[in-house]
Amino acid sequence: MSVPMALMDMVPVVLFFLASLSLMHDLYHMMSKGAFALFAAGVILVSVAGFYKALWKMLYALNVCDFEALNRSFFPMQSTGFILAGIGMAGLLFFRQSERTAAMAAVPVYSSAMPFVMLTLIGTFCIWGALAVIAKRMRQSKTAVLFLFSFVCMLGMGYLSSRDFTEPLMNWIGQSVNLLGTGTFLIGARTLHKAGLDRFEMA
Repeated sequence: MSVPMALMDMVPVVLFFLASLSLMHDLYHMMSKGAFALFAAGVILVSVAGFYKALWKMLYALNVCDFEALNRSFFPMQSTGFILAGIGMAGLLFFRQSERTAAMAAVPVYSSAMPFVMLTLIGTFCIWGALAVIAKRMRQSKTAVLFLFSFVCMLGMGYLSSRDFTEPLMNWIGQSVNLLGTGTFLIGARTLHKAGLDRFEMA
């Protein structure tokens, strides 16, 4: 673990949070209170999970302490955040605003990471897929492709996270893919904003 790696780990967290802020602002007028609350809570939880893991790496790299609890909380928090945000985005796509209702999601804690990986995949698919659909409906085909590319990067990051991250090379590869995925996510969100997402209405 090194300080440059810990700093690089923080960059995708910041990019994801900035993209999420842009989307929360632009999608608010289209979502019911329940759907928006789920989406906002989800993306904030994902951001906090990422910050916790980056903070754990930084504390370890600086020889302050090995705060393992920050690392162990990453998967449960991230997967819960993605599924909550995914439910909110699914509500935006498949239900008219007057028919939307809030949903409650409870995620049990298991020692295996697989349930969290599956929840993350489902939530990620709902979020990125919904954004690609919205971009397509706004006639922003290139942005839709950008979201799909970002989704592939997120899938790649999910695969790489199952590898041995004690190896510095795997760490750099994983964080490079993560940076690419969150970077294109932010570009896509800002492109939709400039195209008028905050005024767009779903048909």
